[in-house]
Amino acid sequence: MISQTSQKTLLNFIINARKKGYSDSEIHKALKKNNWPVKIIKKAFELLRSKPKMKNQVCVFLSDEILKTLEKRSKKNLFTVSEQIEDILRRSCARGSQSSQKEKLDDNLVAIFSRSNRGRKSKKKKKIKKK
Repeated sequence: MISQTSQKTLLNFIINARKKGYSDSEIHKALKKNNWPVKIIKKAFELLRSKPKMKNQVCVFLSDEILKTLEKRSKKNLFTVSEQIEDILRRSCARGSQSSQKEKLDDNLVAIFSRSNRGRKSKKKKKIKKK
């Protein structure tokens, strides 16, 4: 398998790369390019993945189209589908508190859970000019 020193080196590399702003997929590609075995890379990411305390649970029913999109994105980001949904919800909540302006959503999945454009649309009344 892999020695403890090599494993610590790999974990430290991933932690430092994340601190520098690299995404997990970029780190994964760099490690793969430098001949690290895929199994060991995946195991390292699993070790670094935080284990959330399950306080609340939400059940969401998704259409097949959205589920396929989520599966593609989660594979790209090296997440499970549930982790990808959690990430989208977290980003949606963070964006909602940052600004009250109408913002461009770069992610259609975030738009699904976004708080903007909620409620009944108001009808605009036309002003009638008096003669």
